Amino acid sequence: MDYYKHESSYVDDGCQIGAGTKIWHFSHIMGGCTIGEDCNIGQNVVISPDVVLGRNVKIQNNVSVYTGVICEDDVFLGPSMVFTNVLNPRSHVSRKHEYKQTIIRKGASIGANSTIVCGHEIGCYALIGAGSVVTKDVKPYALMAGNPAHQIGWVSEYGEKLYFDADGIAVCPATKTRYKLTNGNVTKI
Repeated sequence: MDYYKHESSYVDDGCQIGAGTKIWHFSHIMGGCTIGEDCNIGQNVVISPDVVLGRNVKIQNNVSVYTGVICEDDVFLGPSMVFTNVLNPRSHVSRKHEYKQTIIRKGASIGANSTIVCGHEIGCYALIGAGSVVTKDVKPYALMAGNPAHQIGWVSEYGEKLYFDADGIAVCPATKTRYKLTNGNVTKI
């Protein structure tokens, strides 16, 4: 076994778990999951069947990652954040055939106690503020907050707020990387 699993956790048959991944206390990795290298799965985390996690995904305590969720490389899922996988759940109606796909793109971070309603895409390096409720797609590099979540700015790949000049250029204060805002979309230059 090339990964670490705490003795209180369960990994079902049929999972692929990358080298260097750590699975902490009281977590359950269900069958058919694909988990990349160097991931960190916190305490009391459930990964439902067929979930895909890229490399270096960090999942904090008390998170359930439901079937239909795909997290690309370098994604951060904050403590007690929530995914859904059905838009109109009912206990007496089986809707497993209606699971919606939710994609969290490379480098995106989702803050503590946020909710991501299923069927949406969170763009690369987007930052979802703590307690936000995401009900629509999120652009790359967008800074989102509120319920429902709305865009309040832009962030760099490093997670620093970006301030664009009259020419649509911003510089990350931490890394000095330059970004361009064109027609409501940000790209790294």
